[in-house]
Amino acid sequence: MALIATKGTLDMAYPPFILASTAAAIGLEVSVFFTFYGLDLLKKDIDLEISPLGNPAMPMKMPFGPEWFKSIDWVIPNIVTSNIPGFEKLATTLMKKTMKSKGAASLTELRDLSIEAEVKLVACQMTVDLFGHKKEDFIDDISEWVGAATFLPFAQKSDVCLFI
Repeated sequence: MALIATKGTLDMAYPPFILASTAAAIGLEVSVFFTFYGLDLLKKDIDLEISPLGNPAMPMKMPFGPEWFKSIDWVIPNIVTSNIPGFEKLATTLMKKTMKSKGAASLTELRDLSIEAEVKLVACQMTVDLFGHKKEDFIDDISEWVGAATFLPFAQKSDVCLFI
């Protein structure tokens, strides 16, 4: 299975690690190519935020209060999310509290699980160079630092190839 992880927001960081660790657990050979903002998922310190702006499918859930209150899908219009200073911080805090209260694994736990399951974490060297990243900011468990031309033959031969 080949995954291409391109997003670096909190909500888009979970799918690559959930899919990769699950696929590895059922016996698939898995490589994940992290490029552009997806590279943030390989940094030693992961401190990602969520952006409700332009994400109309993302209703807010409240991690506190009675069950009826927590069950409401708070659909916040873009006009609100884009004009209230600090709204992304609020959304991030609420999402992290909701995940914790539901017992969801942290990103570092999912990443460690993927590494333990022998998922190959591949960093896009072109993006590293483009953004001026320093390799010492990244975890030691990166399998390769390569370009797309090196990853694509693996993806071409994969039974499952997903762009996230």
